[in-house]
Amino acid sequence: MAQLFTRLLLATEHSEFDEGAEAMGFALAQRCQLPLATVLPLVSNPEFEAIAPQIAAKAEQEAAVKIAELRQQAQAAGVAIDLRLRRGAEPYQEIVDEAREQGSDVIIIRRRGKRGLLANLLVGEMVSKVVTHAPCHVLIVPREARLWQRRVLVAAEATPTGRQIVATAVAVAAQCALPLHLVSVVVADALRAQADAFVSEMLIQAHALGVAAQGEVRVGKPFNEILAARVACDADLIVMGSRGEPGIGRALLGGVAQKVMGLSEHPVLVLHS
Repeated sequence: MAQLFTRLLLATEHSEFDEGAEAMGFALAQRCQLPLATVLPLVSNPEFEAIAPQIAAKAEQEAAVKIAELRQQAQAAGVAIDLRLRRGAEPYQEIVDEAREQGSDVIIIRRRGKRGLLANLLVGEMVSKVVTHAPCHVLIVPREARLWQRRVLVAAEATPTGRQIVATAVAVAAQCALPLHLVSVVVADALRAQADAFVSEMLIQAHALGVAAQGEVRVGKPFNEILAARVACDADLIVMGSRGEPGIGRALLGGVAQKVMGLSEHPVLVLHS
């Protein structure tokens, strides 16, 4: 992974919901022998601080405790941590801005936080906004997920963007010394021939790079078929694009990507394009 991702950014509020993302951040930093840039967003604005100074002061104190705990955890893991507290009205914006300033390759973030009025969301609102606006790839980590060790599943279509997605997934598989499984989903049998040709082409390229790869074309609802393919091949990392394409759904995160992110028990690497 060191050659593919060289600038990691862990985004965390250091809550119980961030445990998986934090563990993943430390594990990737250890594996890649990289420092771990970390951003802790704190909701704050001048009006809030003026109207409720005691509440603002308490939030600052709690943030200081979280920072100290994260530094201790990083030291115990043998990871060099560069931790920044960012204050702003929108946590997602602070995360995105930090990634841009750091020149990050990938943001590592939880899947969702506390449930409230938006309890039915598969992915937390803040996380959805981070993926939507991020200048880089985003690794969404469920609370119980850990670093992948078995197989990488990549979902892609026969488009230029799909080829880029597969190329990145092949690089991940190669650097982690893991096999790769490619799935291309179409909504009708009439589209299968093009998808079959795409899968064959991508497998040849993967094999040329020394990656043990298999592939298949599935017909049906894309998110269902992607998740079913993950179960069938026993992959513990899913790689996919953020933007829908013909046959998969055009909404940025309202379709396939959001459903896969929300329903997967394993990390999902959503690629920036």
